[in-house]
Amino acid sequence: MHKNTNALVKAIRLATLAVIAAPASVLAGGFSLNEQSASQMGVANAGAAANPENATTVLFNPAGMSQLSGTNISFGAAVLDIDAEAKRAEARRNVPGVEVMADGELGGDIADPAVLPNFYMTHEVNDSIDVGFGIHAPYGLAADYEDDFVGRFFADKTELTAIAFTPSLSVNNGKGLSMGIGLNIIYAEGRLTRSQDLAGQVYPQALQAALGQGLPMAQADQFARQTVAGMDDPYADIEGDDIGVTFRVGFLYELDDRTQFGLSAQTGTELELNGDAEISGVPVPGQPGVTTTLSEKVEVPLAIPEAITVGARHRLTDDITLLAGATYARWSRFEELDIVSRESGGAVTNAPQEGAILSHITEEWKNTWQFNVGGIWQATPEWALKAGYAWDESPVDDYLTARIPSSDRHWLTLGAQWKDVQSGWTVDVAVGTLLFTDDPSFTERNYQHANPDQVANLPGTNIEDPSYYKAKYELSAWSAAFEVSKAF
Repeated sequence: MHKNTNALVKAIRLATLAVIAAPASVLAGGFSLNEQSASQMGVANAGAAANPENATTVLFNPAGMSQLSGTNISFGAAVLDIDAEAKRAEARRNVPGVEVMADGELGGDIADPAVLPNFYMTHEVNDSIDVGFGIHAPYGLAADYEDDFVGRFFADKTELTAIAFTPSLSVNNGKGLSMGIGLNIIYAEGRLTRSQDLAGQVYPQALQAALGQGLPMAQADQFARQTVAGMDDPYADIEGDDIGVTFRVGFLYELDDRTQFGLSAQTGTELELNGDAEISGVPVPGQPGVTTTLSEKVEVPLAIPEAITVGARHRLTDDITLLAGATYARWSRFEELDIVSRESGGAVTNAPQEGAILSHITEEWKNTWQFNVGGIWQATPEWALKAGYAWDESPVDDYLTARIPSSDRHWLTLGAQWKDVQSGWTVDVAVGTLLFTDDPSFTERNYQHANPDQVANLPGTNIEDPSYYKAKYELSAWSAAFEVSKAF
């Protein structure tokens, strides 16, 4: 078992730097990422738990390491380009009893292209034991509206970047059954921003001032609306990070030399993204035109779901391999998006003790299924062609928000693999597209979400906040990936 130590150390360093530097942007599967491996993406991840082609099995099913000989590395990257634009949108401001609509535009394309690298390695210790390691980005989200977005009081920037380090171990009984275990040590950081709506304070003050000057009601109302439209809104910026751990266990059973089955299960966890809330541009009472900045230590709880994946691989002929699989994820863990104070007497909440809620948004996501089928045609000893299809449910259900527009979708992929048997080098490339279900080529869905969650002690907030945001979005996405693997 030959191992080039220097080459492996350099590859690990490069992969680590690349993952840390990469932005994450996805609107599929909640905030989970499908694009972890070009070799598996070529078949839409079909049968990934039962098809250990290379070192990427560290992620998909650690038990698969038992079928790899010697030392193996796989590294690559995926590019995602997602178009998500509101085609119609409106927002009502927080003025109880009076309908005051927000001015602004549609927000533009909220998702930029992203690059997601990965690196995996396995090593055969002896005939029964294999160890492995991976670095990848399991979760991610990035959305950024333009500054004049009509729904700026509900969302501006939404960012989540997660990096997982995955040590793994597998054992086999020499009779076709293997078991694997692994850890996902996840570092995650997030950011949430939006404008704060003080119209509930400014409108009635301006209205009373105009009425006090003897203006008729209609003119006073118009003056108050113009005052609200011309005001500068405070801006909330919340950032935090945390480290969490999930556990993965996998089984792989070889029924015969043509058919095998795999199962992989992952535990869930809850990250506590600890950081700071900073609200700039807050008016100072009694000092017209003077603003200040408030800050407070906060945390944002973020639920990571449990998931279980099953897969099957069957070699129909020497040249044709069929793959199938399914994944069930318990996204119902993600019930709300809260921002919670970590201070007593903080500048934002002024609450007497920790635990005050600065902001609350109901999410109530649902559990989801993903079903995958795919095939591989070994056209020549060097070249293989791949194709795959997946049906992917969105966890977003009744509570649709401006931060995560989403819909059920079809995932279609094509891939190609070139392998040099003598040297052990393999190159995979894959492309894929998401077709959202409301229309064969794009999706329009209605997004409406009440806004009772403005920062607690800012003037003009009200538990009966009548504000809302409505929009119709158009969604489309494509991705491409490459992967280089080497067996030593």
